[in-house]
Amino acid sequence: MRLLFAFLLLWPTLLRADDLEVDVELFLAVDVSRSMSPAELEIQRRGYAEAITSPQVLDAIANGLLGRIAVTYVEWAGEYSQRVIVPWTLLSTEEEAKAIAHQITARFDAGLRRTSISGALLYAAGDFEDNGFHGLRRVIDVSGDGPNNQGRPVTGARDAALEAGFIINGLPLMTTDALSEIWGIPDLDIYYKNCVIGGPGAFVIPVLDWDQFAGAVKRKLVLEIAGQPARVQPAQYSPPPAYDCLIGEKMWEQNRAYFDIP
Repeated sequence: MRLLFAFLLLWPTLLRADDLEVDVELFLAVDVSRSMSPAELEIQRRGYAEAITSPQVLDAIANGLLGRIAVTYVEWAGEYSQRVIVPWTLLSTEEEAKAIAHQITARFDAGLRRTSISGALLYAAGDFEDNGFHGLRRVIDVSGDGPNNQGRPVTGARDAALEAGFIINGLPLMTTDALSEIWGIPDLDIYYKNCVIGGPGAFVIPVLDWDQFAGAVKRKLVLEIAGQPARVQPAQYSPPPAYDCLIGEKMWEQNRAYFDIP
């Protein structure tokens, strides 16, 4: 981890001369842990595809200083479970947006085990290296339906990314079902605010119902591309004086007998 942190701190001095400059390098980190049903996984992919091809998102891109961004779409679950669906790709036209949307919805894969937000953040931070782009801003966008329960503590991974100049935004999925009763927490938006996001203008947009998902993604992408401060839905709860960012790890130890099959 120390070597990764050192690289991230030196990143601005290691840019290649042939990197294409873009307004934003946007890493979409999408949760596919098994607490989500196949139907929900499909809703996620279709929601991102719909948002990326929307007139609002395309207008936000066109109105940028350079009129182009770079984007990658990566699904994540456990500490070392990251699945690249769309590698780093230029997005500046409607045709390019449709091609990315097609990649996202070409197939629908099964979920993966565990939830490691820290693993997703560390993977994302390293994935910007040699991606062929140089963004005026570098954004890691994390969606998820539960707290970190595997790998390094999430605050350490977050702080390393912020130290390196990344912005981290959050899309906490606060829908309810049988699995969320075991693995979810009712104040996931507060968890994301205290333990996951950070950087200039960082924000959280909670999703309370799957019918809201595509609209929330669209709004999130517009804000990230435009680089504007977000006016987001207030958190449902007031944060305690000292928030426990290890709550997910503690819940796993308490409930692992339900699903920790050898």
